[in-house]
Amino acid sequence: MRAKCVAILLFWVSWANAQRIAKPFPQHTPYFTGTIKPNHISQLQLDNTVRSFYTQWKDRFVKIVPGKLQSYIWFEGIGGKQCVSEGQGYGMIITILMAGHDMKAQLTYDNLFRYVRSHPSSRSKHLMAWAQKTNGTDLDKTSATDGDIDIAYSLLLASKQWGDKGAINYSQEAKAMINAIMRYEINPKSWSVLLSDGVEAESKDYFATRSSDFMPAHFKAFQQATHDERWDKVIDAGYKLFNYMQHNYSPDAGLLSDFIISLNKKPKPAGPNFLEDKYDGQYNYNACRVPWRIATDYLLTGDKRSKNSVNKINNWIRETTNNNTYNLSAGYTLAGNDIKGRYFEALSFVAPFGVAAMVDAKNQIWLNHVWDYLVGFKLKDYDYYDNSIKLLNMIIMSGNYWQ
Repeated sequence: MRAKCVAILLFWVSWANAQRIAKPFPQHTPYFTGTIKPNHISQLQLDNTVRSFYTQWKDRFVKIVPGKLQSYIWFEGIGGKQCVSEGQGYGMIITILMAGHDMKAQLTYDNLFRYVRSHPSSRSKHLMAWAQKTNGTDLDKTSATDGDIDIAYSLLLASKQWGDKGAINYSQEAKAMINAIMRYEINPKSWSVLLSDGVEAESKDYFATRSSDFMPAHFKAFQQATHDERWDKVIDAGYKLFNYMQHNYSPDAGLLSDFIISLNKKPKPAGPNFLEDKYDGQYNYNACRVPWRIATDYLLTGDKRSKNSVNKINNWIRETTNNNTYNLSAGYTLAGNDIKGRYFEALSFVAPFGVAAMVDAKNQIWLNHVWDYLVGFKLKDYDYYDNSIKLLNMIIMSGNYWQ
């Protein structure tokens, strides 16, 4: 009987440790002084909207690998893919931030992490192969840097949320992954973010970067976790590059192109079909994330370079739409003109404009409009990319994102 009681006690101690949640949703994070949130509805309404959409998102996109303690963010079979590391990163960050509302968040997160580790890149066991086919095998063994960056950042969040005494030492795994990113996915000559761990010094893309891979708030967290001062160089180089590109190629709109090349000479937008499609040199489905990635740095750290960068975009988008969200398009030239034929709603473009608006009170009415417009779209009408970016940005806009 005594042994049975001890076993029961150990079970409950283990369960209690597993349930430790340091920052349960909602957090109502105090962002940097002077920043704003939607103010036309109550905080409870903001929180409940996020809760509702998260439940829908998780039901549709978090899938369990049959017979394994692994889960992935479903790519919906598009292009024959089951999962991509970019989506895995989004899902891992979302899951941590929603812990407390979702009492199974840690279980879900750990399964997502195990999936990552079961699909390593060929260069490092700490980086993820960028895509898996619907049969679960890797499409190839190279990484996608943006996915790795988000996954590594999620591990830092997980350590803060649940501690490191469970089945996974999140902090240890985070540091190993951050070090691998620095070694294989950062260019030590230009301090720019490489497209992949498959890009080497002799590669034609060695001095190219994807604008949306510059995530300064993440990089600041990496520097704090590892005390590696090289991350400061990456941050400084990125802001310098963005300022140069905005000034020289998009002075009116402040937009960045999906890809930037010739970083070792005279940086410029990539040409058509550089890597993905004819819009590689425009503000397209990669660069649409830039306002969110940059503005987040100001919300969390107050970096003036962030605000200066997104203010240019805020001024342009409010003017070009006449503060009417129904005038938003899914893609723009660097001159700030609509890409021909893109007159439809894409949440991956809409949501980041909302986060960008948060940096200054003069954008309050615009921010309110963006929130209402964004939440009005149904999950069933969009894919994993639009819905995941929508949810992450709603978490930020509702005041529930933390570093």
